[in-house]
Amino acid sequence: MTDSMDSRRPRAKAADKRQRLTAAAARVLHEQGVERTTIADIARAADVPAGNVYYYFKTKDELVEAALSEHTRHLEVLTDRLDRLPDPRERLKGLVDAWVGQRDTAARYGCPTGTLAVELGKSAEGGLDLAVGHVVRRLLGWVERQFREMEVADPEGLSLTFVGAYQGMSLLSNALRDPEIMTREGARLVRGLDALT
Repeated sequence: MTDSMDSRRPRAKAADKRQRLTAAAARVLHEQGVERTTIADIARAADVPAGNVYYYFKTKDELVEAALSEHTRHLEVLTDRLDRLPDPRERLKGLVDAWVGQRDTAARYGCPTGTLAVELGKSAEGGLDLAVGHVVRRLLGWVERQFREMEVADPEGLSLTFVGAYQGMSLLSNALRDPEIMTREGARLVRGLDALT
């Protein structure tokens, strides 16, 4: 029994170290951008020796992919929690509340996924630009499902408008370093949801 427990400890430590690196990559890439971030920056933020990073991630691109998977995981945790609400309108309002709750971060660094999408969209096609698109599509799909459940006209178009409004308010909040843009525009989104019949 002790031998099997001892053999699990290194695997648990390795999984913990990989998760710390993934979370650090998501945070540091959001704060500094892909170009400015080094593997050493991520190792330092994860409190992992820089040489150990290569055991888990061979390239910086793999770290970016890990960061995108972390963004996907955060989105899934949020939407799973919101899915417990019985009403799709309340779920969408909950999403807006979550966005507005991150207003200080948005004012400083922008939307985590949106800023990566802009930066990676300038790289060669068919790589990480597609991976970031998957995260955005997940969000759009979830929002569209809420509008479909509300039985409103053009749920696909409404989801694009809704998520686009979020990206716009994040961008403006960041550009102007004004978190209250998120607050005001979030309230406008909620009023728009209330007006839908």
